[in-house]
Amino acid sequence: MTSELYIDVQPKKISIALTEDKRLMEYQEESQEASFQVGNIYLAKVKKLMPGLNSCFINVGYDKDAFLHYLDLGPQFNAYSKYIKRLVNDRKNLPSPDNKEMPVCPKDGAIQHYLQQGQELLVQVIKEPISTKGPRLSCELSFAGRFLVLIPFQEKVNVSAKIKNSTERARLKQVIESIKPKNCGVIVRTVAEGKKASELDNEMKILTQRWIDTQTRAQKAKSTPALVYEESSRAVGMLRDLFNPSYEGIYVNNENVFHEIKDYVSLIAPERIDCVKMYRGSLPIFDNFDITRQIKSGFGTTVTYKGGAYLIIEHTEALHVIDVNSGNRTKKEDSQEANALEVNLGAADEIARQLRLRDMGGIIIVDFIDMKQAESKQVLYERMVENMKKDRTRHNILPLSKFGLMQITRQRVRPATEVKVEEVCPTCHGTGSIKSSLLFTKVLEGKIQMLQNTIGIKNFTMHVHPYVYAYICQGMCSLKMKWHWKYGLGVKIIPSQKLGMLQYEFYDTNGQEIDLKEEIEIR
Repeated sequence: MTSELYIDVQPKKISIALTEDKRLMEYQEESQEASFQVGNIYLAKVKKLMPGLNSCFINVGYDKDAFLHYLDLGPQFNAYSKYIKRLVNDRKNLPSPDNKEMPVCPKDGAIQHYLQQGQELLVQVIKEPISTKGPRLSCELSFAGRFLVLIPFQEKVNVSAKIKNSTERARLKQVIESIKPKNCGVIVRTVAEGKKASELDNEMKILTQRWIDTQTRAQKAKSTPALVYEESSRAVGMLRDLFNPSYEGIYVNNENVFHEIKDYVSLIAPERIDCVKMYRGSLPIFDNFDITRQIKSGFGTTVTYKGGAYLIIEHTEALHVIDVNSGNRTKKEDSQEANALEVNLGAADEIARQLRLRDMGGIIIVDFIDMKQAESKQVLYERMVENMKKDRTRHNILPLSKFGLMQITRQRVRPATEVKVEEVCPTCHGTGSIKSSLLFTKVLEGKIQMLQNTIGIKNFTMHVHPYVYAYICQGMCSLKMKWHWKYGLGVKIIPSQKLGMLQYEFYDTNGQEIDLKEEIEIR
């Protein structure tokens, strides 16, 4: 299996698509202005204690206050709070780690015994704002790398349980014990298996420096809340968790992000740096690699899969519900049980993909087609478990209930990815009437003329629907040629699959959109 990563950087958002054997498996969108990313660390003050919930609310600059539960203070909170108090009081020098053992916080403690209103804390986002809820925070800070996770205020070294070889586990633990900083614990990740001590030491130095920089920013913060550590960009964050030698290519359409990713890959896997490639094609990157079509067919309420069967996926505040339907597929001569099993197995394959693709979290209930035989139910359960092994997000799967329902829980750290595939008509805005499509090319030419003669922009790119593009380019003496003769070669026309039939977009030479849309034009 080969994996490829495609990164589409736009002025307002960044989109990332991961494919396996050319099939879209993961897709994420993030606004360029988004700041509440999992892993960010803030210096903030306790706003309100909630003894009844054994928690408190903290202002980190979001419109909803962030939530911190007592259990997220961590067992080493006494040592942590003492150090933070010294840190914010001394604005010049970093306090040295206090090796004196402090009492561990009990699991059944009360938050009002450890926090008070207005107290300053270093808190890390562990769950992004979802729906009407603000971010969820933790005082157990961590700095994740490719091979290691550095955890201040702890001393233990833990090796991933997925590393089974006892000799390798002992080697890794011994190496980390010799290089880790004082007053810090470390988690050794699965991908560290077999790595040289020099590679681990290099990453340890990087993570340690991040922790030092975080403390320095907290010292110099003039007001709270203050962002003192920002997690790597979403593109680099995905690479950190997903990168493997099977990557054939990492394609980026933005120069700055390209260099950022290339620097990161050169650090963790110098031998694979050639797989990072700058995309310079004229077509949008997702159109060129067939990502746009897969996005449009993979999202929405109804998702079809092999044999004419389909899934209905609904989302509520409490859970996700998936209904499996056989559709209009032609039944074989086999028994009804065999047909039901075949449809359900195909659904299990597609559902495992959809969970990753949409990043669905929380409780997921799947209503499979009823089967009578216990053997069939066991085969289906084992198929789903096997498919979900590729999912790096923590999850749990229960066998089919007597009602034919399968319950799945999947860790939720950010809102599920939603892509609207059904849109209000961009040309009539839902009114049901538009200008004649024959006049559309006149509208486009009017915009070109406005840009050149009125606004004074000579070089720009116009994006239109592929069908409109084909019409503009048809014939020996096409409209495209006429416009080039009349307005010059600075007018570039690009087909874009994301646009509606009579939709258009203009971009300047820097890739910034030029907004020329006027609703009155189409009324």
